[in-house]
Amino acid sequence: MYKKSVIIIGSSGLSKIVIDIFEKMGNYQILGLLDDFRKKGEETFGYKVLGKIRDLPDLLSDNKNCAISIAIGDNWDRQKVFIQLSEMISDIDFVTAIHPSSVIGKNVKIGKGVIIMAGAIINCDTYIADFAVINVKASISHDSQMLKFSSLGPNVSTGGYVTVGEFSAICIGATIKDRVKVGNHSIVGAGALLLKDCEDNTVMYGVPAIKIRSREIGEKYL
Repeated sequence: MYKKSVIIIGSSGLSKIVIDIFEKMGNYQILGLLDDFRKKGEETFGYKVLGKIRDLPDLLSDNKNCAISIAIGDNWDRQKVFIQLSEMISDIDFVTAIHPSSVIGKNVKIGKGVIIMAGAIINCDTYIADFAVINVKASISHDSQMLKFSSLGPNVSTGGYVTVGEFSAICIGATIKDRVKVGNHSIVGAGALLLKDCEDNTVMYGVPAIKIRSREIGEKYL
């Protein structure tokens, strides 16, 4: 069986999950990892750090059909790495990693660079945009959308017709009522019950969730 090669950007927590996904998918051969904060030759699950992100053009010159997965957990940082890579190389093949135990409904559309973890459920007529991350056992119901670089934490659950805005993060165990919209660059805290729309650049948590404060674009949340 032919296996396409893939290089994973990042070598810590999320990269371990992505390694596991690719191994279980079975149709990709992991060449190694790139990480600006580790030494060349260090390993994660037996896969070596091949160098830093700036070394990618040289690596791809020897592996022209190699795909890339950005395994960076923070939504804003994931975008920064995407921009850095795109400025170096114009035609990168960003691969989507989908765990075989996830459930994907009818007419679901999934963009490039998406990561879907074990036990995740995406119901019918839902759109998952580029570089979104859906964590372990998270569930997004029918006719919903996750916009680019957004994320659902473990055990998040949403009703139907929900929108999660660009770069927004729904944290572990949160629940979003049907037809609720989360704006861009916003955070819904762990265990929250969101019953009304969340504006852009907003932090909300609690049961029911209320606005706690505004936040800056790119502000750390992990």
